[in-house]
Amino acid sequence: MIIRETQHSFIMIKQHDHAFLSGEITKHFDPSLLNSDRHFGDAIYAACQHDRSWIGLDDTPIWNDETGKPFTFSDYPLLVKMAFYKIGLDEIERVNLYSALLCSLHFCSFFTESRNKDCLAFLNEEAIRQENLKKLLPDLDEELLHQHFRLLQFSDDLSLYVCLNEPGAGKEDEHPWFKNGFKNTEIFHNEDQQLAAHWLNEDEMKIDPFPFTSEFPLPLKFKEVLKSSIKEIGIAKAYEASEWEEKVVLAGGS
Repeated sequence: MIIRETQHSFIMIKQHDHAFLSGEITKHFDPSLLNSDRHFGDAIYAACQHDRSWIGLDDTPIWNDETGKPFTFSDYPLLVKMAFYKIGLDEIERVNLYSALLCSLHFCSFFTESRNKDCLAFLNEEAIRQENLKKLLPDLDEELLHQHFRLLQFSDDLSLYVCLNEPGAGKEDEHPWFKNGFKNTEIFHNEDQQLAAHWLNEDEMKIDPFPFTSEFPLPLKFKEVLKSSIKEIGIAKAYEASEWEEKVVLAGGS
């Protein structure tokens, strides 16, 4: 679950709905910025499905007593999270080998600096998966794979930018992950400028440099769960009782 706290509520977004936005972002990416258009459809599928591991976990939100807030994707119990990562990767692999390889690389990037034994075991298992997948993919272009991996990370980050920021927020009020732009996007443009986004108003954001074929809408599904309702009936029932809402953000360039 992706959660943004307000004074009186929590804005709650399912991970799989966030991944839908990642897919929309990738669909509109300019493929001429990549070395080839090979596997572009597979890259779109990876973006759309990369958080399917969370479908079951996000059915019912869980309260975190330590923080006094619902658990989010960043503080959810690690062992449970990694177990579901594996389930999701297995499901993607049964449909699309290249997409599974991209998603495995993406998940492993979360733990590259960890010394936790469970994280190291996960990395080892995924390294085996990645080697097996590469053997099943003839004429694999490693440089193009790296570009698609960076594209998956960028689409994930840009979707999170929409989810974690209050629409229309000034740069000084943005989530700290994105105040200085997006990481590892220099392969998508020839500028020295860091690729970054900022809000024009509550309904529009600008991305500069603009690595897309045209401006496009991003429809974000969410629930606003009142803190008073959580206090009265608990997080699970309060979430279930809250109505689905949608916010459409227009992504454009200069």
